[in-house]
Amino acid sequence: MQIKFDSIIFDMDGTLWDAVDSYCKIWETTFREMGMNCSVSRGQLLECMGLPIDEIFRRVVSTSVDADRFLDQLDYNERNMMPELGGRLYPGVAEGIKRLASNYRLFMVSNCGAEGLRNFLKFTNLGAYIVDTLTFGETHKGKADNIKLLVDRHQLNAPIYVGDTVGDCNSAHQAGIPMVFASYGFGASCSDAEYKVNSFHELTELFMS
Repeated sequence: MQIKFDSIIFDMDGTLWDAVDSYCKIWETTFREMGMNCSVSRGQLLECMGLPIDEIFRRVVSTSVDADRFLDQLDYNERNMMPELGGRLYPGVAEGIKRLASNYRLFMVSNCGAEGLRNFLKFTNLGAYIVDTLTFGETHKGKADNIKLLVDRHQLNAPIYVGDTVGDCNSAHQAGIPMVFASYGFGASCSDAEYKVNSFHELTELFMS
């Protein structure tokens, strides 16, 4: 069964790759540079995936520190460290994105920092297949608003969002578009998504079969 859409908008973390270990290194570096006796675990960050960075800060940092100064340093470190650290693409993503781009216009929307998606595309060499991106760091708007902005900017008639959390699903529906739940990612379940896939190979076949 082929799904009848003209465009696909992807989440990044938990949908296309796992870069949590790299994010941990960036947070730990920032803690040291800020003179903070703090640490963060993979499990802590996994619980925060999909949230805007200011909300992640509130959940992770328990000591008194200037949030703006910390987040500025964190952003600086991410800009400089992620192009080298990168993440691990899920199986089938590189090949699947190339196949999907032959039939659909592909986009990305994430709650990451301003350079997050650009770093992803540089590290993975997938930039040629993605038409446009939007992030929380660029607009300081939530994911639903950024999806709407992207849909309006490119006059998309039948877009669908692919994400891995309930928050992604809620954002897609708030933006007025359906959702594919990537169950292999960071979210445990998502009962409201219109579609569910267990791997990126399955996702590709769903759209290309």
